[in-house]
Amino acid sequence: MNRRVEGKTAIVTGAAQGIGKAIAIALAEGGANVVISDIQVALGEALAEHLQRSGCKAQFVRADVESEEDCCNLVNQSVEYFSKLDVLVNNAGYFPRVCLEDTTTEMWEKVLRINLRGPFYCAKHAVPAMRRAGGGSIVNIGSINGIQALPTLVAYGAAKGGLLALTRTLANAYAKDRIRVNYIIPGWVLTEGEIAIQRGQGVSLEQLEQIGHTLRFGRFQTPEDTAHAVLYLASDESTQMTGAILHLDAGASTLPAPRG
Repeated sequence: MNRRVEGKTAIVTGAAQGIGKAIAIALAEGGANVVISDIQVALGEALAEHLQRSGCKAQFVRADVESEEDCCNLVNQSVEYFSKLDVLVNNAGYFPRVCLEDTTTEMWEKVLRINLRGPFYCAKHAVPAMRRAGGGSIVNIGSINGIQALPTLVAYGAAKGGLLALTRTLANAYAKDRIRVNYIIPGWVLTEGEIAIQRGQGVSLEQLEQIGHTLRFGRFQTPEDTAHAVLYLASDESTQMTGAILHLDAGASTLPAPRG
């Protein structure tokens, strides 16, 4: 087993399932002390217990990233459990798919609270702890919609664009403290939530499989694809990388659409 983050302490928000779960597992198997955070208590606790039984160091802390008090408590409990904080992965997300006219004020505000204000709260309270640890790594899970927003993801695109700006601002502000801040753009990841959304739109698993064959590289992405990149950004292998966009979207945001 490659222990690339041996002894580091990492917080992963939205870690009960999907991409966040894969990130938490990768960090734990890489030697990190992992704090699994989510509002889904049963799933989060089950993951922490599974990792503990596997010989990894993991704890679950319930936190709603919409609440600054919860985010502060998340950092404080993580330091209490493992004495320090080295890595923060802002993964928790919310992305209702509606056009501008159907985006209510309540929906707009909730999307920004979870996808932008939450990372701000977590970073605000994580930075002092990382400074005490001698440095750290903040990994923001972004989206292609932050730079090429879809018409049906108005609020989400605005939030992820804001998260990119926050990433660069914090990277510039805290380089002096050896705190790196980077932004990952995953591609089309077939998580449990994505499958449920597609089914709700009448797309069957068989149709999804056919769609996957048409994508660049011939498949949908997996949560593990993102987790591998997070592991790199959390490790000392990326000590000179900050303020960067890591494109993991199979070229969707950087290359023209494939032909035929």
